[in-house]
Amino acid sequence: MPPDISLFTLTLLCLAALAAGWIDAVVGGGGLLLLPALLVGLPHTPVAYVLGTNKSTAIVGTTAAAVTYVRRAPIDVRNALRIGLAAVAGSLGGAFFAAGINSAVLRPLIMAVLLGVLLFILFRPAFGTAPAPSGPVSRQRIVAAVLIAGLGIGFYDGLIGPGTGAFLVIALAAVLHMDLVSASATAKVVNVCTNIGALTMFAIQGTVLWQLGALLALFNFTGGLVGARMALKRGAGFVRGVLVVVVVALLCKLAYDQWLAV
Repeated sequence: MPPDISLFTLTLLCLAALAAGWIDAVVGGGGLLLLPALLVGLPHTPVAYVLGTNKSTAIVGTTAAAVTYVRRAPIDVRNALRIGLAAVAGSLGGAFFAAGINSAVLRPLIMAVLLGVLLFILFRPAFGTAPAPSGPVSRQRIVAAVLIAGLGIGFYDGLIGPGTGAFLVIALAAVLHMDLVSASATAKVVNVCTNIGALTMFAIQGTVLWQLGALLALFNFTGGLVGARMALKRGAGFVRGVLVVVVVALLCKLAYDQWLAV
């Protein structure tokens, strides 16, 4: 635990972890809330330690949500694990390069992709709301999902992180033609794998504040359970609404970092 952290700051971080767990479980993107909160709450802590501690917290809430989804939602666990194994490799690579990358180089590209995604969701109201088609998924689509959602988004999660869950939901719904509830359920399994890969690398590098991470993980765990149950109860329309909010928030955060942050 950082010796200079106040009780007030610690309380705010716990609340941020709780809310982040809920957002992650519904649609992903809890890092939009928790990572900035950690950066503000721990201003004198090296960024690598903030990223590592964020992963040690997020993995618990994501795992709780994944278990809840697997028990209650229609999900192809075999395909999810295939994508997840690729995601482990991708996130390990991303975390390895995290210390040397200039995230400002990636922001314009990510913003352009997000803007396109947002317009697609808004102008295609049926996206992700129709029931998933029955029957086996083609090998070509599975391979595409492994490359895009596994290796590609896994690498991004290890490298930067925030918005990974939302990217996974969108990619899985688009590539595998899942409804948003099934995509969110599958994304949680894959996201657990990306977190494992990234956290392993941060742990090897010794850049995790384990005591703080364990405390925040308790709140993140609670938020993850509540969020997963709400998504399952309210269905694809609810998930779609939260997805739009998260994508807009991510766009605003990246734009602020790119042009307004000092």
